[in-house]
Amino acid sequence: MRQPALSIIIPTHARSEILRECLLRIGAQTVRAQIEVIVVSDVVDPEAQAYCTALGAQVPCDYIQVSPCHQGVARNTALKRAKAPLCLIIGDDIFLEPDACAVHMMSHDLLTRQGVVSAVVLGFTTWDPAAGITQVMRWLERSGWQFGYPTLRRYERTFVPVSMQHFYTYTSHVSLPTAIARKYPFRQDIDLYGWEDVEWGTRLRDAGIGLFYQPDARAFHFHHMDLPASLRRMETLGTSAAQMARKVPDFDRLPRGTKRFFYRLVSMFPTMTGAHRRAFLRGVVAAERAADA
Repeated sequence: MRQPALSIIIPTHARSEILRECLLRIGAQTVRAQIEVIVVSDVVDPEAQAYCTALGAQVPCDYIQVSPCHQGVARNTALKRAKAPLCLIIGDDIFLEPDACAVHMMSHDLLTRQGVVSAVVLGFTTWDPAAGITQVMRWLERSGWQFGYPTLRRYERTFVPVSMQHFYTYTSHVSLPTAIARKYPFRQDIDLYGWEDVEWGTRLRDAGIGLFYQPDARAFHFHHMDLPASLRRMETLGTSAAQMARKVPDFDRLPRGTKRFFYRLVSMFPTMTGAHRRAFLRGVVAAERAADA
């Protein structure tokens, strides 16, 4: 069997039908002969396993079942099995455009020829219209709370400034040398959703590994979200931010001092932004009280 050039890492959790579409999009990649897929499920999921087996007729696909765990554990498990020099980390609800893998591979090749052998390449992701795009989903994209791509427009096809790159190391759609991913594994003691990407991105930044934004590597995020779901997510983000700040002293996403004052001020307004700030602060306060109890 030919050595793959790209290993695609996909954690999944009880979403076999969405995973199926994700795998179908991988099977349609222009460079499918050069890739392998490693899916890690933390639940017993015969359908997911069957879909991986079906993909194997086109693209080598390794299905691994592990005990219930966080995505970081699943990613680290998959990385141990990866055979390619490059890996692409995505979510099971990320649907790649047909040339996305080719663009990631070409970007790393170009960077290597320019003398940059250790870089993370961030692809572009937007909501999948097929999931139904709500007003709050549009707001999340514009505001940067879900995707910060509007801020990154000025850095297309170049490196994101070091001072801000860790905010955008989205593990829903990034590629990097497999050896680097193994050298800087995901923390396995983080059990709440929200900031593991930032923490991982901070360690990569501190190691001198740059983030190159490549908008030509495109994907869709198949996820429907209404306002109540978005506010629940925001509260979880607040809780996890407070917990992360206790574990990682230089974590910089927890509002403190003047910044928290302005968060409280904005939270008083009857707007989409205000509602989300209120939810975020509820999560922060709940976590801080629980820690002090």
